[in-house]
Amino acid sequence: MDKVFENFRHIFQTPFQSSVLVFALILFIILLAPLLFRRIKIPGIIGLILAGVIIGPHGLNLIAKNSAIDLFSTIGLLYIMFLAGLELDLKGFSDYKHKSLVFGFFTFMAPLLIGYPVCRYLLEFSFETSFLVSSMFATHTLVTYPIVSRLGISRNEAVGITVGGTMLTDTAVLIILAIISGSVSGEITLNFWIKFSISVLLFLSIVLVLIPKLATWFFRNFEGEKNSHFIFVLAMVFLAAFLSELAGLEPIIGAFAAGIALNRLIPHTSSLMNRLEFVGNSLFIPFFLISVGMLINLSVLLEGPHALIIAATLTIVALIGKYIAAWLTATIFNYSKANRNLIFGLSSSHAAATIAVIMVGFRIGIVDTNILNGTIVLILVTCLVASFVTEHSAKKVLITDKFNAPVLESIRDQKILVPIYNPNNMERLLDLAIAIKNPKNRFPIVSLSVVEDDLEAKHKLVEAKKMLERAIVHAAAVDQDVEIISTISQNVPSGIKRVATEIFATEIIIGFALKSQFTDILFGNLIKYIVENTTQAVWVCSISPHLSQRKKIVVICPRYADREYGFNLWLDRVFRLSATLKVPCEFLSTPQTFQRVKEYQQTSKIAITLQHVEFTDWNNFMEISAYIEPSDLVIISLPRNGGISYKINQEGIPRLMARNFENYDFILIYPNEVEENPEMMFTDDFEKSLIDEGLNKLSNKARSLTGIFRKK
Repeated sequence: MDKVFENFRHIFQTPFQSSVLVFALILFIILLAPLLFRRIKIPGIIGLILAGVIIGPHGLNLIAKNSAIDLFSTIGLLYIMFLAGLELDLKGFSDYKHKSLVFGFFTFMAPLLIGYPVCRYLLEFSFETSFLVSSMFATHTLVTYPIVSRLGISRNEAVGITVGGTMLTDTAVLIILAIISGSVSGEITLNFWIKFSISVLLFLSIVLVLIPKLATWFFRNFEGEKNSHFIFVLAMVFLAAFLSELAGLEPIIGAFAAGIALNRLIPHTSSLMNRLEFVGNSLFIPFFLISVGMLINLSVLLEGPHALIIAATLTIVALIGKYIAAWLTATIFNYSKANRNLIFGLSSSHAAATIAVIMVGFRIGIVDTNILNGTIVLILVTCLVASFVTEHSAKKVLITDKFNAPVLESIRDQKILVPIYNPNNMERLLDLAIAIKNPKNRFPIVSLSVVEDDLEAKHKLVEAKKMLERAIVHAAAVDQDVEIISTISQNVPSGIKRVATEIFATEIIIGFALKSQFTDILFGNLIKYIVENTTQAVWVCSISPHLSQRKKIVVICPRYADREYGFNLWLDRVFRLSATLKVPCEFLSTPQTFQRVKEYQQTSKIAITLQHVEFTDWNNFMEISAYIEPSDLVIISLPRNGGISYKINQEGIPRLMARNFENYDFILIYPNEVEENPEMMFTDDFEKSLIDEGLNKLSNKARSLTGIFRKK
């Protein structure tokens, strides 16, 4: 017994020594921290940084800052810079490269000119220390870049010039760091400059010329090796980072350069891009954010006024310098206030290069402990400020900037997926799918049954196929084609997600089912899983068999619903449903949203009757009862978390509808998250073997028919 107790105590001794326990704890933080902080309207990035503070050596000391943590942190940092280069709109960047130069100049010089006098004369640092610390103010890390990427404005001009300016200023600062390091060690000579220039030119030649040629050859000759594509890209990223280090630059420069080099070779709609973003955003980038928090020691603020003054001064100067740079850039190029704040938010967070500069200075002896601790506090505060400002201003950009307003995207061929897990709902869900389907659409409706992988899976699969055959008979009665798929998966939601991806579904129609188990409260039910883990439009339906007897469709839209990417897609389906049922559409929305509705009706030329009631008070959502009748079909547009029209109180609407409108027919629509791309089904990642197989079968059939006619 004593041995068991001793073993138990050893396992939970802090910092944790068990690598399994450490990794499990970090995964739980990555899972729960963003969810919890988004619930209280705080960006998930902040949750990860603060979690790092709590579990780190200066907090509860649960996890030590060891080589394993440093490895994953480095990968996450390089991933941020790589994705920034990969998602950069090179065509757009070429149009405003001069603007990036201007912003890069301002974001480098403004903090430097403000920081040097403060460090030299107010804080009384030495010349080398003042110059190094003030150049550190000029650096910034794109910690908040995932926010603009998630909101879909990564190709916005303000974002583009900020990313370009980031590399210019960070490169300049890191060159200064190399110069200061060389001057302290007495290595700054003509020979140093010659070697440095040659190494940088060789690095750029290899990364920007040889790597794209090698990638083109690899993708062409190993087209079917999809997993190898992913590994190849990662290998090129770390090779470029290593070459950058050999050239005397920081590895982040190499990672960004690799992203630019591979930019044109990896389509934004490809499965390879999806894998790269998924792995980075799910694991490595959160790891980096947690490791940043682990560096922070808040107790330094209690060590006396001197440490507090240094920390406060460094933080204020860093923020002021970056704001002035953003203000000057926005003034010169006549940017809106939202774009100015977006530039400031993206460029105000200090982490990667800042740590690199200060740690090198600390190692060579020109930076003391107070400056090091003050810099760590600066990192925390600037990351917090940057997260709030970026999220707020990015949504403002989507709302106010005319060149960011979603265009009327083309409504491509539909591929409707109808998962069936309640046989009683099958016919009514199929009727809805038929009603919103374009008669000219060449794809059949896909009816799906997912069987959980257990001992009875084979028997359940047979029963599922029998059930789905009823769908074919039901659809045939109205001359519609239905394709049935029955599959086995570890669980139903993941099976639905997988099939939706495989068939390139445009929307998923599922029946409304609400559970109240504890696991559903914590992680969400089947519907919540599908909504949070797919990008297709999701229609959650609670409808009766008498859909054709509805007298009116009432569509309830949140403020700025028309700014969501999927607005036109679901609006097209609702218009088609209204025309099929021959009933008017009444919109409860803002006047701006209804104006977009009318514009789309004119563009689509769908002849239906439109009505409007202004409705904006979603805090008192139950007031909709004054506008709807039991004979109406109620449709509610609910954006996903992170959408421009998303509000936290919308999370409770499904429960409100289930509890208070159980006798009404209603549909909850979660719009698609990304722009519809009519070329998506014909990318390089499309399974060409299926096309080839079909062509071969047609060719063989033709040859056999020719032989028959010849015999005759």
